Amino acid sequence: MNKRKSLIVALLCAASSGVMAQSVEDGVKDLYYGKYLSAKQNLEKVIAAKPTEDKAYYYLGIAQLGLEDVAGAAATFQKGLQAVPTSALLQAGMGRIDLINGNAAAAKQKFEAASAATQGRDGDVARAIADANTEIKGGDRPYALTVMEKLLNNEGRKKKEQYTPIAADYIELGDAYRFLGGENGGKAITTYEKALEVDPNNAEAVMKEGLVNYNARLKSEAVADYTKATNMDANYGPAYYELFNFYITPKKDQLSWDEAAKYLEKYMAVADPADKTKNQYLGAYIAFFKKDYDNAISKGQATLAGANELYTNKLNLLIGDAYLQKGDSLSAKKTMDEYVAKVGESKLDSNDYKLLSTIYMRLKSADTTTQNQYTEKALGYLEKYAGSITAKDPETFIQIAEQLKAARKYAAAAEWYAKANEISLANKEQLQAIDYFNVGINYYYGAVNVKPSDTALLSKADAAFQKVIEAKPELGTGYYWRGMTNFVKDPQAQEGIAKPYYDKYIEISEVDPAKNKSTLINAYTYELLYYYFKEDKANLKVYADKLTALDPNNGTVKQITENMAAREKAANKPAAKPAAKAGQNKK
Repeated sequence: MNKRKSLIVALLCAASSGVMAQSVEDGVKDLYYGKYLSAKQNLEKVIAAKPTEDKAYYYLGIAQLGLEDVAGAAATFQKGLQAVPTSALLQAGMGRIDLINGNAAAAKQKFEAASAATQGRDGDVARAIADANTEIKGGDRPYALTVMEKLLNNEGRKKKEQYTPIAADYIELGDAYRFLGGENGGKAITTYEKALEVDPNNAEAVMKEGLVNYNARLKSEAVADYTKATNMDANYGPAYYELFNFYITPKKDQLSWDEAAKYLEKYMAVADPADKTKNQYLGAYIAFFKKDYDNAISKGQATLAGANELYTNKLNLLIGDAYLQKGDSLSAKKTMDEYVAKVGESKLDSNDYKLLSTIYMRLKSADTTTQNQYTEKALGYLEKYAGSITAKDPETFIQIAEQLKAARKYAAAAEWYAKANEISLANKEQLQAIDYFNVGINYYYGAVNVKPSDTALLSKADAAFQKVIEAKPELGTGYYWRGMTNFVKDPQAQEGIAKPYYDKYIEISEVDPAKNKSTLINAYTYELLYYYFKEDKANLKVYADKLTALDPNNGTVKQITENMAAREKAANKPAAKPAAKAGQNKK
C-alpha cells in the first residue's frame, strides 16, 4: 500500500471512529442539559453508524421536539419504525405525536400497545409513555402515574426479574405526581428525593422540587431549589433558565428585569454552543432586559436574516416589544403588522396576540376614526389572547381585565375579574375586599355607562358589593356602592331600595364629612328624595340641612324646597267662591 492510500484509509478510519464515538447516552446527556441541537447532531451520527438503533431514533425525535420541530420528530419516529418495526419505544413516540396533534384516543392505543409489548417493564418505554402523558395537553396523567408505578413495582417477582430503578425513573414518577397537583405535591417531593438517593448530584431532581414549591406558591423555597440545582451542577442550564423565567414573570413579587438578565447570562454561559441562532437571540434578549432597547433591536434584526420559522416569531416579538418599551409605538406596530402579513394570523400564538393588543392600545391619534380603529383592533387581539391562553393564572386574567377597563369595556372587564377570583378561590386563596370591588365597580359602570336599564348587570354589581361588605364590614365602601347600584334602579327614591345601604354608609362616614364629602352628597340626595316623596317634612329638613352644610348651592335642595313651598301654598290657598247661577241675584 502506498503512502497516499495509507493516508486515505487512516482518514476513513478516523471518520468512522468519530461517528462511533457518539452514543445514545451522549445524546441523552445533551437532552438532560437542554442542548437539543447538539443532541440532534450526535444522535444523527449514531443512526448513521447503526440504522437499527431504535433508542437513537426516539431520542432524536425528542431533541427535535425540544427544537419545536413536530413534523421532523414525527418523520424520525416513522423512519425508525421502518427500520425497527417492532420497536415499542418508537410506538410510544408516535403516541406522543398523536397527543400533540390532539388525538388522545389514537395516542392511548399506541401507549397501551407499547406497554403490553414490554409487559410494562422497560424503563425507556415506561418513561416515554409517562412523560408524554404528563407534559402534553390532553395527556392522561393518572395513566402516567399507573405506568410508572407498574414499572417500579417488584412485588412478587423473582430476583432476576426485578427492575432496578435509575434516577430518571423516580424523576418521571415525581413528574406524574407533580402534574396531578393538589395533595400529590408532597408525594412528588418524596419521589424526587428518591432520585437523589440513587444519584446525589442529580440537579434535575432538585430543580423539579422547586417547580413543586412554585406551584404551591412557596416562591422563596422555589428560588432556593433552583439555585441549589445550579450549585450542585454549574453546567445545568435548565435551572438557570427556571430562575430567568421566575424573574421574567409579570407578578409584583417576581418581576425583576435585572435578575432576569443576570440569570439569562448565566444560562447562555452553559447553553448549547451548536445552537448559534438561539444564542444570538438570547444575546438580544439580554440587551432588552438591561433596557438597552436600541441594542436589542439591532441584534434582533441582525439575527433575523438566518433565523428559521421558530426564531422569526421570537425575534419579531422581541423587536416589536423593544420598540414599544422605548416609546416608539408606531415602529412597534409596523414590525408586528409586517410579521402578521407575512405569516398569516393562523400562525399567531398567545404571545403575539398579547403584544399586538398592547401596541394598539398604546397608539393615539387625533383623528377619531383612526383612534376607533386602533381601539377595535386592540380589543380584537385582546379577545384572541384571552381565548388562546391555557394557564389558569389569576394575575393573567387581571391583566386582561385591566386592559378591557382601560378601553371602557366595563362589563367584559368585570367578567375577567370574576374569573380571576374564581381561580384564586379554587386555589384556596383568601380574597380581599378589593377583589370583589373590582368586579362590582366594572359591572356598575357597564350598566350606567353602556346600558343604564340593564338590571342583570346591576344585580351582578350589587352581589359583588355585598361580598365587599362581607369581606370588610367596617368599611363604608360596600354599603355606599350597594346604595349607588340601587339608586340607579330607583332614581326617584320612591321605592327606597337603596335606603338601608345609604343609612349604614352615612353612619360610618359622617365621622369625617370633609373626607367623604362627594359620597355623602350622593347618599344625602337619595335620602332627601325619599323623604320628599314620603312627605316627611321633619326628615326632609334634616337631609336638606345636611346637604346644604356640604354643598350650600345644592340644586336638588333648592328645587325640592321650591316644590314644597309651592305645594304648601296651593294647600293653604282659600277655596274660590262658586260662580253665581244664572238669574240667582236678580230682583
